Amino acid sequence: MHCGMCLPTCPTYDATLRERHSPRGRIALMRAVAEDELPVSRGFADEMSYCLGCLACQTACPAGVDYAHLFETARADIESHAVNPGIARKFWRWLTLEQLFMRPQLLRLAGAALRLYQTSGMETFVRELGLTRLLPKDLRRLEPQTPRVSPAFSNALIAEHEEPKGARKFRVAMLTGCVQDLAFSEINRDTVDVLLANGCTVHTPALQPCCGSLHGHNGEPELARQLARRQIDSLPPQDYDAIITNAGGCGSHLRHYGRLLAGDPAYAGRAKVWDSKLRDIHEWLVEIDCRPPLAQPFRSNVRLTYHDSCHLTHGQKVTQQPRELLKALPGIDFVELPESNWCCGSAGVYNIIQPLQSEELLQRKIGHIQGTGCDVLATANPGCHLQVVRGLAQQGTTIQVFHPVSILARAYRHESTNPL
Repeated sequence: MHCGMCLPTCPTYDATLRERHSPRGRIALMRAVAEDELPVSRGFADEMSYCLGCLACQTACPAGVDYAHLFETARADIESHAVNPGIARKFWRWLTLEQLFMRPQLLRLAGAALRLYQTSGMETFVRELGLTRLLPKDLRRLEPQTPRVSPAFSNALIAEHEEPKGARKFRVAMLTGCVQDLAFSEINRDTVDVLLANGCTVHTPALQPCCGSLHGHNGEPELARQLARRQIDSLPPQDYDAIITNAGGCGSHLRHYGRLLAGDPAYAGRAKVWDSKLRDIHEWLVEIDCRPPLAQPFRSNVRLTYHDSCHLTHGQKVTQQPRELLKALPGIDFVELPESNWCCGSAGVYNIIQPLQSEELLQRKIGHIQGTGCDVLATANPGCHLQVVRGLAQQGTTIQVFHPVSILARAYRHESTNPL
C-alpha cells in the first residue's frame, strides 16, 4: 500500500515530517531488506527503534496491513543480525528479557528488594546525598521514573479460587501480569471484585508467567513462544468461559498466541482456542451486560476523562466499552479527551530508549488532559498510567489517575454504605 492514509496518525511522522519516520517509509525499508536490496544495518535498527509501535497506522489502514507483525519480524531480524553493539545493552537485555521476565519468582524477588529500598529510607538517603550522579547517564535519567512497588503482590490479595456471593453465571481466569502485579496489584484485586459482582467464578493462579509481550515486541520471538506455551499450560483455555486481562499492552499480545504458535503442532490448536477466549476486562463486562452500580464511586460528582491505551484501542480494537462503563457510573461527568488515542510516549520501553521524543509526546498529552478541566483521568495500561502520573506530577496538578475497573469497583464497594 502507498496511499499514505497512515501518515497523519503517526506520532513520529507528525514530529519530523520525514517519510522514513512514517509507517509507509518503514514498510518500504522492511521490504527492501526482505528482498535483499538493503542489509540489516545499524541505520535500519535505529529506524525501527524510533517507531513507537503504537499501531495507530493499523487502525487508519484501509487495506488492513498487519503492521504489528511486520514490525515484530523486523525487530527479530535486527537482533538475529546483532547490529546493535554494546556490552551494556546485551547485559540489560539478558537480565530483563532472559532472566527476570522468564522467571516470575525471580521478578517478584527483585520487586520485593526494590520495595525495601523504597520504603526503608534508603532511596531518600541516596537521592539527598546526590549519589545517583554516580550511576551511568542512562540509569541516572531513568532513576526518577522507577515505579513504586505495591505493598503486596497479587497472590497476597487474591485467592486462587473465588466465588460470587450470588448466582454463578461464568467461570473465568484472571491474568495478573508482570508490571501490573508488582506496581498495580490493587487493580488486579479491583478486577476480581468487579468480576465477582457480575456473577463470575474467578480462577487466579498465584504464580503466573509473563505473557511474552516484551519479548515479542523486542525481537525475541522464541522466548515469546516459550512463555505462550507456559500460559496455555497453566490456564487450559477450554476450562473457561473467558480469560481476562486488564492491561492494554499485554492483551494485544495475548490475543495472538494462535499466530505465534501456528507452527507448533502440539500447541497450534490450543492457541487458537486461547485467542477465542481472551477478553479485555471492559470488553467482557459489556459482553455479559455489566450490572450498573447503585452508588457513586466518589463522594461527590467529578469530571472525568479517558485516555486510550494504544494497544487497547489499536491492537485490540476496544474503544467504546471503557467509555460505556464510565458513562454508566453515577456522579460522573464524562468529557472526551482531545487526541485520546494519540500515544502518551510510554510505548513499552520507548521512554527508556527514546527519552526526548517520549517527553514531547507526554507533554502534548498532559496539555490535553489539563485542558479538559477534569478531576479524574481513567486509563487501562500500566505503562500509560506510570507515564501520565509522572507528567501530571511535573505540572503539580491534583488530577487523580485510575484504571476504569478500579472506579467501577469503588462504586460497588460504596453500595453498602452510600447507596443512591
